[in-house]
Amino acid sequence: MIRIANGQGFWGDWLEAPVRLVEQGPIDYLILDYLAEVTMSILQKQRQTDPSLGYARDFPPLIGRLAKRLKERKIKVVANAGGVNPVACAKAVLAAAPGLKVAVVLGDDVYSRIDDFLAKGYFMRDMDTGEPISTIRDRIQSANAYIGAFPLAEALDTGADIVIAGRSTDTALALAPMVQRFGWGPDDSNKLAAGTIAGHIVECGAQCSGGNCQVDWQNIPDLANVGYPIIEAEPDGTFVITKHAGTGGRVHSDTVKEQLLYELGNPKQYITPDCVADFTSIHLEDIGPDRVRVSGITGRPKPPTLKLSISYANGWKAIGTLVYSWPQALEKAEAADRIVRSRLTSLGLNYEEIYTEFFGVNACHGGTAAVVTDPPEVQLRIGVRDASKKAVDRFTRELIPLVLNGPPGATGFGEGRPPVREIVAYWSALIPRDEIQTRVEVVTC
Repeated sequence: MIRIANGQGFWGDWLEAPVRLVEQGPIDYLILDYLAEVTMSILQKQRQTDPSLGYARDFPPLIGRLAKRLKERKIKVVANAGGVNPVACAKAVLAAAPGLKVAVVLGDDVYSRIDDFLAKGYFMRDMDTGEPISTIRDRIQSANAYIGAFPLAEALDTGADIVIAGRSTDTALALAPMVQRFGWGPDDSNKLAAGTIAGHIVECGAQCSGGNCQVDWQNIPDLANVGYPIIEAEPDGTFVITKHAGTGGRVHSDTVKEQLLYELGNPKQYITPDCVADFTSIHLEDIGPDRVRVSGITGRPKPPTLKLSISYANGWKAIGTLVYSWPQALEKAEAADRIVRSRLTSLGLNYEEIYTEFFGVNACHGGTAAVVTDPPEVQLRIGVRDASKKAVDRFTRELIPLVLNGPPGATGFGEGRPPVREIVAYWSALIPRDEIQTRVEVVTC
């Protein structure tokens, strides 16, 4: 049995979680998930500005902080903190923790290969719309293939203390230690599916151990000290989800079920680079306090393609807010919305999209929201989107004047004019698996 703990569900998660996982009990592996789809474009821009950047800069200081304990307790770390520059990330880790061995997985970044793919006749059609990638070719900011667990397991085979990848799947971070330690092969579809589902359960950190839980959330213990999840994995593919004793939160079949539904499409076909997992085969059993046993999982062989995560520039947006106080808070906010729209029309500004929400009334639930006849305050939130940055900037100058020349009782305008931000959109496409060749390197200073 091996213990695999996830100390981060996203870049920006609780800084103390990985430290506590290392300090508060036994684990064999610490996995950390840093990357979201849009994050890749941000990192690509950073690297274009400075070739030494392009990775999660929070990661090296964390490893420096943990280095002594990782060595003492023989804990391996697997993370996708490398972004679009895993080698630079590895060198920063070595600078922060000189005594550790660091390996990187390369080959997922295909930003420079888009034209080569097009020349080979790969249209890389958007998986939602069917459009060919040629429609956005001049606006692409990043392009990465999702890689699976086997390249990460190969990196662990080098004896590395720290394995750094770029755009691996979230589930691969947890599956890789199982592949490496248990000797699972590419044809062990059921076991790979089990490891994939284990990774899916813990990939959002404490969301499976009591955080963001709907079931009896008021009575979940001590969320201020919530325990992050640990997989106790067995060679046969069964596993237990748990957390360190004495930590806050709750691990129960209810919390696990909620996480299982996260980002789930067809439950019988959860497609990854390693296998196709069947979520309908999962059997959950509460076997003790904060212990859920998972078994019965089946899967099918890996698909012939890999998914590309592509980001591209898609115009500009600005979002502004004002708060109106009681009495007639909603009527004031609605009147302010009409005034802004009227003024924009008189300026000849016809945006690709303009959208208004009324927080405190129906912003979250829309038409199903409970009726509130006279709310104590309402936040007006209005935003525009357009290809013209100039047009969007003009909108930012139309909201703040309402403080003096609109309905009474406006507040919440401390930031003044809202900022104009570039929109980074997401494009997913498929590429033949053989086009993506990964490699492992051990990095030295």
